[in-house]
Amino acid sequence: MHDAIELLKTRRSVKPREMTGPGPSPAELETILTIGARVPDHGKLNPWRFIIFEGEARMRAGEVIACVFARKKPGAAKADIELEGRRLTDAPLVIGVVSFTKWHPEVPAWEQELSAGASAMNIVTAATALGYGACWLTGWFAFDRDVLDGLGLKADERLAALVHIGKPTKQSEDRSRPALSEIVTWF
Repeated sequence: MHDAIELLKTRRSVKPREMTGPGPSPAELETILTIGARVPDHGKLNPWRFIIFEGEARMRAGEVIACVFARKKPGAAKADIELEGRRLTDAPLVIGVVSFTKWHPEVPAWEQELSAGASAMNIVTAATALGYGACWLTGWFAFDRDVLDGLGLKADERLAALVHIGKPTKQSEDRSRPALSEIVTWF
């Protein structure tokens, strides 16, 4: 139990550019995804799914992002377009957490969206527990309908997270955290 508490108290994000391979093995990926699916889910609706980007798939996704960027920014410099094409290439594995809602008389959309967020955090925590660096990111392209369509999301789906996973190349610096006295009130 102590190890789990210590992990949760000290977990921090690793920048994708500070990651290298190898990524998780197939068995480790299955563990990460199993833990990602083990989250609060009022109504048992499973209002999320996962997209795996590894190997060449990271480059193909980057081509989608770069093409949309170039089309929407016709004056963009070639270097900027190339940068957009590398959005998912730093880490050896990126897991997209796709969120969608289903109508239910007792489970509002907000709860379903929070379940997708819990799923993303479980993926980050599971990867960290397995010794990998992990970072939950989005960016303009995660909210652009043309990119989402190009990545195969349905019209009613959104991208809640892109979790980058790889071996850290250096120790991540911690960031400041709020003092509990600033964020806790008693009713």
